[in-house]
Amino acid sequence: MRLALAQCNPLVGDLRGNAERLLEACGRAASSDAALVLAPELALWGYPARDLLLRPDLRRLQHQQLDRLAAQLPAGLALLLGVSEPVPGPQQPDLYNAAALVEGGQWRIVARKRLLPSYDVFDERRYFRPASEPCLLELERGGRRWRLGLSLCEDLWVDEDLHGHRLSGGDPIGDLIPLAPDLLLNLSASPFAQGKAQLRRDLAAAAAGRLGCPVVYVNQVGGNDELVFDGGSFVSAPGGAVLLQLPWAEEALACWELTAPPGPAGIPAVPDTHAVEPGPTAAPIPANEALLLRVLVLGLADYARKCGFRRALLGLSGGIDSALVAVLAAAALGPGNVQGLLMPSPWSSDGSIDDALALAERLGLATHTLPIAPLMAGFDSALAPALGGAPAGLTAENLQSRIRGTLLMAVANQQGQLLLSTGNKSELAVGYCTLYGDMNGGLAVIGDLYKTTVFRLCAWIDSPEAGPCRTALGLPAEGELIGRAIREKPPSAELRPDQRDSDSLPDYAVLDPLLKGLIEELRSLEELVAGGADPALAARVQGLLRRAEFKRRQAAPLLKVSGRAFGSGWRMPIAAGA
Repeated sequence: MRLALAQCNPLVGDLRGNAERLLEACGRAASSDAALVLAPELALWGYPARDLLLRPDLRRLQHQQLDRLAAQLPAGLALLLGVSEPVPGPQQPDLYNAAALVEGGQWRIVARKRLLPSYDVFDERRYFRPASEPCLLELERGGRRWRLGLSLCEDLWVDEDLHGHRLSGGDPIGDLIPLAPDLLLNLSASPFAQGKAQLRRDLAAAAAGRLGCPVVYVNQVGGNDELVFDGGSFVSAPGGAVLLQLPWAEEALACWELTAPPGPAGIPAVPDTHAVEPGPTAAPIPANEALLLRVLVLGLADYARKCGFRRALLGLSGGIDSALVAVLAAAALGPGNVQGLLMPSPWSSDGSIDDALALAERLGLATHTLPIAPLMAGFDSALAPALGGAPAGLTAENLQSRIRGTLLMAVANQQGQLLLSTGNKSELAVGYCTLYGDMNGGLAVIGDLYKTTVFRLCAWIDSPEAGPCRTALGLPAEGELIGRAIREKPPSAELRPDQRDSDSLPDYAVLDPLLKGLIEELRSLEELVAGGADPALAARVQGLLRRAEFKRRQAAPLLKVSGRAFGSGWRMPIAAGA
């Protein structure tokens, strides 16, 4: 049986458009003689659809689009896709997260998700009720009846030794063992996190080993708000070999052939040699930096496109954070669609201005320079009567940031640009950022990257190893992009003479491990100290993290790339004593 894996990039809530994209993929699959097309979890809705799932008009529209798929699907082709299934009656939630089979002019529900994630960014128990029975689909193709085990995303994540934990409930994989499937299909919408690509492979290999059959894993791709889905769909053999690997961070369609078993020993699965692009390769997982760069570019590109923006604006300070965001924006939108605004103050160094202009020239970005000294003087004069003198100290520093933030918002509003915030995770964590100033923007592109990660990624971007990835993203393949002057400069906001970040914060190499322990590992102060942290420093960092909660609540959405980010998965109270 010939299967096509459709690694789709849906627009959340666009059921008509998503159905059209599925029909296009099915047309390509039919031209390659596929018998069954596999699409991701909630493929018609896009994941996560959140409260759009509650709207009755969209539920009716899903039914209409399934009817449309049934009527327009190429003859002889079947489509398996993720859908929501309404459940009659007053009990809530009143949906199943389900899979539908479309074939022969009809469609029907053939599987329901059993394990519903409600941790981190996931909130499926708000919308869905869990199923309790294993899902097996029998499908006649090629003169024989195939037994297909069906699972949806989290249903595969049941190996505690690999994952470290699992949801309470049944074992969707174990319950399929007595049913002896020929193949396990997993329809997923699994967002990117660093290290997750290998974990998915390991989980699929473990399931394949338990069932004694191959596992086909088809994943959503694309950015939806803060989440970026990296695709990377694949087929795994029982021994763990990857028989087919689709690319990461791009839409793709590829076919794979499942051959009939020679006997009761099991089914030998071999990759087909006549695949639709990109072809059946067992490609290695890209290097961490390469995959992270591609995911950030995809997340920014899709956020802009799906929100209706073609152009972007950012403040260029000559620092490493804005330099990285400029590179990402140039790759995501094209350098001709990105503008940099330089806003020097009396404390801005000539080197920083020169570095920002040189960066823009390397990337091909247009720039404008708006000195803010006259505006600073105007604010000083206006505020002096109320303050009994000119603003000073932190008040004066924050005013500079807010002047710049106002200028950026004005230019972005006037020119219809998406304003990109350039703050990093370390700054957001400890509040080293200004509300209504440098926090202004529609997207915090690197808001989930610690400062040390920013330095590491920028060093890789400027290395020869990044050449192929830069070429694929439309960036110059040779020479430095960030530049040594920017990468080796001591971090500084330049809000007062000779200011350095180290005046207010510990060295980032010391700060970031403490922050990761507090944010992603949820460690207590006592655990940090037991691990070797200085008690006074750990207590100070913990206090900064707590006090900055009100700022993060008002921050721009960010692109989540870590195990725990400041977004929908971070639900800390503002007024709290712990």
